[in-house]
Amino acid sequence: MHYLLFYDAVDNYVEKRAPFRKDHVTHARAAIARGELVLGGALANPVDGTVLLFKGDSPAAAESFAKADPYVTNGLVTRWRVREWTTVIGKDAEVPLPPGM
Repeated sequence: MHYLLFYDAVDNYVEKRAPFRKDHVTHARAAIARGELVLGGALANPVDGTVLLFKGDSPAAAESFAKADPYVTNGLVTRWRVREWTTVIGKDAEVPLPPGM
């Protein structure tokens, strides 16, 4: 299944994340290497949050990622939540629609 991890960020997030960015990116690359994190990035215009896409059997990897993320542990994220995402279209869809639908 796919899971979306949503972050709500503090005001002036772009400026405030700078001291923690390297550690956050290292954390994200480790999750990619484990096959958990698929995509991630900040929302734009305004930059007030982040969305990360995880793949796994449960939301555990996304939840563990958030709990250990330097952006979360250093207070840049005001709230986070994980949502299961039923993907049906695209080459990596977890529940592909039948042809011709």
